[in-house]
Amino acid sequence: MAEASTGVQLVQVAALLGAGVVAVPLFRKLGLGSVLGYLAAGLAIGPFGFKLFAEPETVLHVAEFGVVIFLFIIGLEMRPGKLWNLRREIFGLGVAQVGLSGLLLTLAAMAFGVPAPVAFIAAMGFVLSSTAVIMQGLDERNELNTPAGQRAVSILLLEDLAIVPLLAIVAVLASTMGTAVDGPPLWQTIALGLGAVVAVVVAGRYLLNPVFRFLARHGGREIMSAAALLVVVGAALIMTLGGLSMAMGAFLAGVLLSDSSFRHQLEADVEPFRGLLLGIFFVSVGMSLNLAVVLADWPIIVGGLALFMVVKAAAIYGVARLLKASNREAVERAAMFAQGGEFAFVLYAAALAAGVLDARSSAIATALVILSMALTPLTTLIVRRLMPPAPELSPDEAEGVDHARGLRERVLIIGFGRFAQVVSQPLLARDVDVSIIDSDVEMIQAAGNFGFKVYYGDGARLDVLRASGAGQAETILVCVDKPEVADRIVELVKAEFPLTKLFVRAFDRGHSIRLVQAGVEYQLRETFESALVFGHQVLIDLGFSQDEASETIEDVRRRDEERFTLQLAGGITAGRGLMRGNAVTPQPAPYIKPRREGRALNEEAAEALEEEDERERAGV
Repeated sequence: MAEASTGVQLVQVAALLGAGVVAVPLFRKLGLGSVLGYLAAGLAIGPFGFKLFAEPETVLHVAEFGVVIFLFIIGLEMRPGKLWNLRREIFGLGVAQVGLSGLLLTLAAMAFGVPAPVAFIAAMGFVLSSTAVIMQGLDERNELNTPAGQRAVSILLLEDLAIVPLLAIVAVLASTMGTAVDGPPLWQTIALGLGAVVAVVVAGRYLLNPVFRFLARHGGREIMSAAALLVVVGAALIMTLGGLSMAMGAFLAGVLLSDSSFRHQLEADVEPFRGLLLGIFFVSVGMSLNLAVVLADWPIIVGGLALFMVVKAAAIYGVARLLKASNREAVERAAMFAQGGEFAFVLYAAALAAGVLDARSSAIATALVILSMALTPLTTLIVRRLMPPAPELSPDEAEGVDHARGLRERVLIIGFGRFAQVVSQPLLARDVDVSIIDSDVEMIQAAGNFGFKVYYGDGARLDVLRASGAGQAETILVCVDKPEVADRIVELVKAEFPLTKLFVRAFDRGHSIRLVQAGVEYQLRETFESALVFGHQVLIDLGFSQDEASETIEDVRRRDEERFTLQLAGGITAGRGLMRGNAVTPQPAPYIKPRREGRALNEEAAEALEEEDERERAGV
């Protein structure tokens, strides 16, 4: 019996992993995202597919830990100061979205004859958007740290907090409906919740850092990993005992550890578990979809799904626009949040246990949430495809950005990326008058925060060059990062301002050759000198003396100059013999070794052979 049981368990584990391995790459290739792939995989192997799992709820409860770890990692990146700066978004934007969405969804359900308590619970469960779906989408698109992404995180945090008062409201509704079961009074529930928060905060502030310091000194890598998971599990457990969200406890623990010197170690230790468990969570949600309920009540479910998603999206869009969000951000947020989430399962289970929802209502509401989670990646994808490309920030509307007009400085810098920012320092140190232009509005604003006055202008346009004082400048530094743009600027300056000196940042060797042929005064490959300095330091670290390292670097520089001279005349492939490689060059050998070594026939041949031997010994 034990062997049979083990065999079944191994089949289930293989099915869980295999379904994700097959479905996710396929759905990503189709452009549908990983979440939809996981959900489809879960539906395929669940009770209404190949029936490999009879009780998907068991898997769901375990896999919820993936969401918990995900929020712990988000908390590690959300320092307390940063979280405090988001307080308006959390308690302003978040409360407005949750409140208006809940009100409109409740009224919409009541308009179709649903009793008020049932309508309220079903609506508020649908209001709690899926943290896992939204976070996964933001993470895949690298938008978590954008302003819009931070606002989305703020809303999700408020929704996670909202589960607490909603569970209390379930208890109140059960009392008024006469279905309440014996439980602790409301004041005791609130006190337990506050006590759990205080316990996590105190432990995070005063206990965790000393413990991790001790483990780092006396434990091993595996103990540190176990301790990181223990922190997540412990915070989640404390919050659960206090009647709060496990995910909120993990997030709070992450925030408290975000300033710790062990932050990066913790993140590296728990990251592998996060990805795997989060995928299994989505698979288990797909398995939990009760197709029997969907088929039996499909008119109600299809109509309710369309009604709830449209009403919630409209409410989210309205709140976003009211709070000064752009039309594009409002539409994308509405598409992203117009679904229910995993906390709805908690709310519906509590309402079912308390008698506020009957079994059929709970099953229908749960099906609505799962289907909406499955549709969210599709609706988000469709909205992004239909939306026009995001407009670039206009220099006329951007604060602190001026067009280049009437500039008359000694040096004109075109392009102010990381290369030009360093180049400008010795000039400014000697009080050289410098004008700077760039066409990146956001970079211009960022440079202003560091004390630079950068003007807006496209250096590849003749009218901009004239307005920037190219005709009066002694030297123009072309520091743009695109070689074709640099070539165009060089061409314009040489044609229109032939007396102005040109110093140009080169992208690579081929670009350097083009610039020299164009007649610039000086060009430098952007990584050449830094690579030589880097190599010099490596030689020092390997035990070579300062003189030996410097002599070697000078030899490399000389050989590079010789090779570059040959390439100017013979093309990019010329002078390859001057470049050292690490591949072993096979030496030709005769089939039969001669009995006597060869001799030179005359003095000139002897000298040539001696020079060849010296070159081989020198490694040339």
